[in-house]
Amino acid sequence: MIRKSVFLLLVLFFVSCNTNKSVIQTTRKGSKPYASVVKTVRKPVVKEPVENKSTAKPDQNYNQNTVILEATTRVKVTNEMILAYIETYKEVAQSNMGKYGIPASIILGQAILESGAGTGPLSVQANNHFGIKCHKDWLGQTIKYDDDSIDECFRKYYNAPDSFRDHALFLRSGVRYSKLFNLNKTDYKAWAKGLKDAGYATDPQYPTKLIGLIEKFQLYKYDIGNLGKIQETETEITKIPTETERYVVVKGDTLYSISKKYNIPIEDLKKQNNLFDNAISIGQPILIIK
Repeated sequence: MIRKSVFLLLVLFFVSCNTNKSVIQTTRKGSKPYASVVKTVRKPVVKEPVENKSTAKPDQNYNQNTVILEATTRVKVTNEMILAYIETYKEVAQSNMGKYGIPASIILGQAILESGAGTGPLSVQANNHFGIKCHKDWLGQTIKYDDDSIDECFRKYYNAPDSFRDHALFLRSGVRYSKLFNLNKTDYKAWAKGLKDAGYATDPQYPTKLIGLIEKFQLYKYDIGNLGKIQETETEITKIPTETERYVVVKGDTLYSISKKYNIPIEDLKKQNNLFDNAISIGQPILIIK
């Protein structure tokens, strides 16, 4: 009996030992997943790749493609805007060159500079593409704009071609600009300096700005095609009669009534003013050459 009891105790003792060992083994095996979890938690701590610095730099091509135009106004435009402006008005400039003897390069260069390639306030609100002020002989529409002084009077036109035409008449009929027409029609540098010397602009850098635009956008190429037309009308252009008058169209005027008033054939009026038809508008200047 005693032996049986001892035997049972021994069996229970060994069973107890085996149970404890399996628990210890289970605990040690479970430590490995715990370590892997720690590694997983650390992964988000890794720094993200640094953004390429070049993406944060200003677009240098944009800066190179931007032009600051400053004359009557100061505006920022792109090369594409200037090229579009040239495309729109190059034929008007060439036509005025053929008629009045003003280099197309100078006409386009001044228009781009003075109007901000058509984006400046005067060109948008008044179709004034050359920054021409009223002066005492102007009887057309006007607009007030701050320039050298506050609320200065500038000319207002019905459309852009009227502004281009008046610019040509303004130079042709102005005594102070008469020396310009003795210059070579392809010497845009001399014309640019001559305009400043004659008082067209007060900015001392005006010739430099004008020449810079002409050369950057190769505006001089529009002069070449007109040389033949200029030579054909050279005598007529340079010999403007002393009796010259500027008439401003008022309500009720027609080209026919103006021709009768001054006893000038309609065709002569059209030729003198670079008109392609009989259409005229209120405020439009008409050069009367007798």
